[in-house]
Amino acid sequence: MANTQSAKKRIRQTKKRTVRNRQYRAPARTYIKKTRQLIAEGKLDEAEAAANLAYATLDKAARRRIVHPRNAARRKGRLMAALVAARQVA
Repeated sequence: MANTQSAKKRIRQTKKRTVRNRQYRAPARTYIKKTRQLIAEGKLDEAEAAANLAYATLDKAARRRIVHPRNAARRKGRLMAALVAARQVA
């Protein structure tokens, strides 16, 4: 356990930030998983709608620096690539 006041304050700050960050990170992960599942099932129109939600939540997280902007861009790119590949197969 922390001994100094500054360490105790850091623990309090971390708890607050963790809760705040989770509000943006969790939905992004959920929409990404949902999109990948829909792609696997072959429901490409629904997958595209879910992908748009994933893009929006990733952008929101990146704007707030919860996720690094390049990390968000990479995830969006991979998701789009998977969607395009699935459309070519179908």
